[in-house]
Amino acid sequence: MKCHEKIPQQETSNQETDQIIAEAIATLQEFRQNLYDLFPYRADALMELIDALASNSNAHSVAELSLSPLFHREYSSVYDAIEHFFVPSEPEKATQEQRAYKQAILRLVALFLPEPQQRKYWLFATDVTYLPRQFAQTLRDRTFVHSPNAIKGNKPVTIGHDYSILSCLPEKASSGSPPWVVPLIVCRVQSTEKANQVSAEQIGTLVTDETLPFKDELCVLVEDSAYSARSHLGSVAVHKNLISVIRFPINRVVYRKFEMPEGETITAGHPVWYGDCFDLKNPDTWPEPDEMAVTTLVTKKGKTYTVQLEGWHNMVRTGKKDIPMHKYPFTLVRARVLDADGNPVFKHDMWLLAIGERRRELSLVDIWTAYSQRYDVEHFYRYGKQRLLMVAYQTPDVDHEENWWQIVQLAYIQLWLARSLAEALPNPWERYLPQPEPGCAAPSTVQRNFERIIRQIGTPAQPPKPRRNSPGRAKGTKSPPRERQPVIKKG
Repeated sequence: MKCHEKIPQQETSNQETDQIIAEAIATLQEFRQNLYDLFPYRADALMELIDALASNSNAHSVAELSLSPLFHREYSSVYDAIEHFFVPSEPEKATQEQRAYKQAILRLVALFLPEPQQRKYWLFATDVTYLPRQFAQTLRDRTFVHSPNAIKGNKPVTIGHDYSILSCLPEKASSGSPPWVVPLIVCRVQSTEKANQVSAEQIGTLVTDETLPFKDELCVLVEDSAYSARSHLGSVAVHKNLISVIRFPINRVVYRKFEMPEGETITAGHPVWYGDCFDLKNPDTWPEPDEMAVTTLVTKKGKTYTVQLEGWHNMVRTGKKDIPMHKYPFTLVRARVLDADGNPVFKHDMWLLAIGERRRELSLVDIWTAYSQRYDVEHFYRYGKQRLLMVAYQTPDVDHEENWWQIVQLAYIQLWLARSLAEALPNPWERYLPQPEPGCAAPSTVQRNFERIIRQIGTPAQPPKPRRNSPGRAKGTKSPPRERQPVIKKG
């Protein structure tokens, strides 16, 4: 009798799996068709280039992508497609039209974002990553950018460009799910800008667009300590439906928001904004926390730690003349990670602040959990640079470089949409690794499967049409040498 009971369950499981696969195929085909229709120029070459990049397993340079079975054109079409990814109608309208083009890409990607089910908010993250171009002497607007150095004592500095990326952090099915992110907006940080300024503009674009699905929903933004400057906090705190969870440096001093004692009245003079001092380095200045909570942290190796959370509400920072920080109170959170014996795992505690009008809707555990997922962005940067040739495109043209970063963004989004269609294809030395859960394949697994997936579902790109050889440059034409560009030092 038990055997007869298992058969319907198996059939139901197979039906659910088939339905998930059918929905994933339909979603990926719809996205690819909409993306194809979005390209005004070289749509066929661009579509094949994105597919070749998403399925790349051997290419170490951008030109080698022309050898991909999914790219049916000559190698010169690779560079032609990159050049025509975005072409302004007039040089004077380039900035405005490029912003509108990025907005169109954002709206397209937002249609395929899954709504949160387990949590009550949308989770986003912004961060900056570097593009080393220390030998590109003809590339304009290069600056000194942060570059991690593994050799102790060397300065973590190189010459190149910084790129700010705003990403959506989707919910995970389990603690062992791959660290997927969905890059939404990619912007180069110019030498006349600061990273936190560009991030604030990206967030403003995201939460003020009436057409996006999360316009009136609660949104949470997580950022590292580089975005704890008052200028950035004042820029993001004005959005009513946004809560920013930012890591706070330990060398900061904050204050309790001043509250008038009972029985006293307001006297003449300047209003009092700040109460008792709270020095993060001096425990003697810490009052009793307003709220406490305990949660657990499970590592990838299965080790469990205890996380003690303490929160202080209605804290404020000193501001400036044009940045009234006393109007933007926040919740300050102290997180301590303890082992089984109750000893601290890390030398210093982690401090977080949650700022925004709706900050009290998040518990201390919600704040900790949201910030813990921020590290998925680092996995995306590493994967993009190692497997998607994010820093491999060498060009003296800044506009073409920016186009390439957006092409990488779209290739990664295609991998994310195809994650339910991938099968485990381990190498001989990987056959003993644990198999991924159904529908939770890692980016590298999807990339190995992507060529097979595209061959099965098809592509909207049309095959190339043969034509005569191009006449090329006129005889005797000589291009002038490119002008050497200086390295700009901010500050």
